[in-house]
Amino acid sequence: MTKKDLVAHVASEAGLTKKQAGMAVDSVFGGIKKALKKGSKVGLVGFGTFSVKQRKARVGVHPRTQKRMQYPAKKVPYFKPGKALKDGV
Repeated sequence: MTKKDLVAHVASEAGLTKKQAGMAVDSVFGGIKKALKKGSKVGLVGFGTFSVKQRKARVGVHPRTQKRMQYPAKKVPYFKPGKALKDGV
């Protein structure tokens, strides 16, 4: 499912225009992104939890040159599905 498909689904389910549904979807994603940027967790009961995890620095191999490279530590978004989502799939 693409974002376009999601907007169409929201529009049909909520009785909105595609423009209104697109604004709603963008608003939800923007809110999640803003919360994660501040370091907060976003929990959606029955769906899952979005959070930020710290990835450690590591040594890897560049695939083209086969040289060893140092990759720095960084923060990455993480999603943990809820029980209802796991059971529904």
